[in-house]
Amino acid sequence: MALEAAQTPRKATREEMRDAKLPLAYRDSCGHLLIPLNRCRQETYYLPWKCEDERHSYEKCQYVEFKKRVAKMDELREAKGGARSN
Repeated sequence: MALEAAQTPRKATREEMRDAKLPLAYRDSCGHLLIPLNRCRQETYYLPWKCEDERHSYEKCQYVEFKKRVAKMDELREAKGGARSN
């Protein structure tokens, strides 16, 4: 049980995302990674090579979430009996 808690990062609360002034469109399950990324960007004047670790973590989280949504859509399509149109 302790390992599971250590592996899954704590998600940002609505209040934390509001205080960090995240736009509504970005207040998702990866918001906990966007907060430090934006802070790093502001502190380093948006130099692209300064916040690579934070950016990589955030983009990977977004990719994993996208893959989950695609898998869920495929599952729903299979249950419905339809095929993909593209």
